[in-house]
Amino acid sequence: MTLALGAIADDYTGASDLANTLTRNGLRTIQTIGVPRDDLALPEADAVVVSLKSRSIPARDAVARAQAAERWLRGRGAAHVLFKVCSTFDSTDAGNIGPVMDALRADADEPIVLVTPAFPETGRTVYQGHLFVGHVPLNESPLKDHPLNPMHDANLVRVLARQSQGKVGLVDLATVAEGAGAIRTRLGELAGQGIHAAIADAVFARDLEALGQAALGCRVSVGASGLGLGLARALVAQRRVVGTEGASSQEVVGGFAACLAGSCSQATLAQIAAAERVMPVLRLNPDALMSADTEVARALAFARERLGNGPVLIASSASPDQVVAVQAAHGREAAGYAIEQAMAAIAEGLVAAGVRRLVVAGGETSGAVVDRLRLPAFVVGAEIAPGVPVLRTAGTDRAMWLALKSGNFGGPDFFSDALRLMP
Repeated sequence: MTLALGAIADDYTGASDLANTLTRNGLRTIQTIGVPRDDLALPEADAVVVSLKSRSIPARDAVARAQAAERWLRGRGAAHVLFKVCSTFDSTDAGNIGPVMDALRADADEPIVLVTPAFPETGRTVYQGHLFVGHVPLNESPLKDHPLNPMHDANLVRVLARQSQGKVGLVDLATVAEGAGAIRTRLGELAGQGIHAAIADAVFARDLEALGQAALGCRVSVGASGLGLGLARALVAQRRVVGTEGASSQEVVGGFAACLAGSCSQATLAQIAAAERVMPVLRLNPDALMSADTEVARALAFARERLGNGPVLIASSASPDQVVAVQAAHGREAAGYAIEQAMAAIAEGLVAAGVRRLVVAGGETSGAVVDRLRLPAFVVGAEIAPGVPVLRTAGTDRAMWLALKSGNFGGPDFFSDALRLMP
């Protein structure tokens, strides 16, 4: 396997988002869970996205995992590696975006790294270094209440500078509008000033294309799936890829179907409410999940009684007020970890009961579930909603369809839409 593009994602749903974008824009794409074993048999691909669950772990651990992923990707011929981060730049002042970026830049021996989380297609734009979610600055969006990484500053130059060991500059929209040549010139000027990273503005899809062309001339970049779009289109334009061949929607897996929801986002809460009209839904008690055995057993009993009649949905999602109460009682990290592991145990029980089509909502929940199921890789299939594809297992004898969704993604009927694409 000789890769045209390598990518390292800091969570599993973000990796699916990127893999979906690369596939839609002409690249045969594989998503792996963790750094693959050297003997893992994978289909031929133009791009591999290595999924890490590293967004909220200690920075030194995130750096070590990213460096191991980069070595694997470089060993398969990847001349450019994208460190894929969330389009809302979820990160605390301690990292992990800055420390990982610093390490990858040093390993690649690059003077400066281009950075942008912009993805206008999903409502994420950057102007004068400030990130907007829809029409509001990041710090006024629902991300200000994120349970793990609340975002209170929209100025990404400041946000990244608090995490990085180097200085951070800006490639403004006027420069981006002039095209890839102007962007490369500006990056050179900033590097000459001792600046090691540059936030790039992007408001339109054409901005991403220019940024992708500019970034492809370097060995490493940092961004969301929008930058992946730009990189993919640049590779296609340069005829450096073979072409798209994803998982076929005709590959019948069969088996029972189930949905799990762990996200507390407004979008997921609305999707759960919509699902109640078409399938049985069990809403778990987040506080009871802290001592998970009884609540896990209740969830599995609920599912086993109903799976023969169609899909079921099991949700640990709760309102922001409920989340705050559970975190206050048990601690933020302890509460999050306990609930994730309870959902993973439910997923394991569902698969043991014959579930082979599984939809998971929530980034941390998706990571815990896939880790528990020990699934090594996926071939990327059809798009369910912007940023979310169906995934067909690869590198394992266990045939399954999955969808891994970040909390804010998808329309009201997301769960039903996903299951329709899983024969």
